[in-house]
Amino acid sequence: MSHKDNAKKVQDSATEQVYIIRPRHINPQGRLYGGCLMQWIDEMAGIVSRRHSGKMITTAAVDSLEFKAGAYQNDMVVLAGRVTYVGRTSMEVRVDTYIEDYQGKRELINRAYLVMVAVDENGTPVEVPGLQIESEEEQKEWLGAKRRLKLRREKMRESGIS
Repeated sequence: MSHKDNAKKVQDSATEQVYIIRPRHINPQGRLYGGCLMQWIDEMAGIVSRRHSGKMITTAAVDSLEFKAGAYQNDMVVLAGRVTYVGRTSMEVRVDTYIEDYQGKRELINRAYLVMVAVDENGTPVEVPGLQIESEEEQKEWLGAKRRLKLRREKMRESGIS
């Protein structure tokens, strides 16, 4: 866990955004364009990480993007983002996407993990606040993020991108 003096809580930067699926969001098969959802997810991760860091940010990696179900015209789509892990200059952000019905019941249709990096005006990475882990669920997310970080580093070495 990150124990920096200026650490923030997960809920300090947690964010939700709601969209109504319109005809311009729909692909020829009648479902939400995957690319449109990916843009919304990236924007959500940017907002969450900017709120956490108080800095400009850039997307460093999309670790996982799992499409579990489609969304259709007039569906109400809710994106919920939160920080799961903080390094020195980077943050992992989890973004869950739900379809919400008229009674407020939500069905998960997508989960994504993105790595965001705080940068200064020159694009140089800068240090970010730590993260206070306050619940068992947050602890599980933190440990999962450490595993994903290790796997991401291994993939980068294998691909020669390190």
